[in-house]
Amino acid sequence: MPTKIFVNLPVKDLKRSMEFFSRLGYSFNEQFTDEKAASMVISDDIYVMLLTEPFFTSFTGREINDTSKSAQVIICLSSDSRAAVDELVSKAVAAGAVTPRAAQDHGFMYSHGFEDLDGHIWETVYMDPSYIQG
Repeated sequence: MPTKIFVNLPVKDLKRSMEFFSRLGYSFNEQFTDEKAASMVISDDIYVMLLTEPFFTSFTGREINDTSKSAQVIICLSSDSRAAVDELVSKAVAAGAVTPRAAQDHGFMYSHGFEDLDGHIWETVYMDPSYIQG
């Protein structure tokens, strides 16, 4: 069985966050979704658990970062093309996200990102397959 990743993110308004990510094309596993948490499916092996802030802190006992002042992580997802990078960011902005910087074009790699409704930083990147050496 391949290793799966579950990224846990605190959110202020679970329903609003679910609506936002639904507009980006992501679905939710209802089996692991309730009034405190939602299991967002990125792929067969990548999931994001959107957790209400009180529920999130029950796992850590720590304060939640103020995303307007600090960043703890950048979530980066691969894309199949440069157009897919731009499409995801466009959908995010249309759903209420902001883009903290312009797209980055490094020739072999193209990336862009957004901050979601809770200020979490998301990047999406396309890397030219011919550049990757096996």
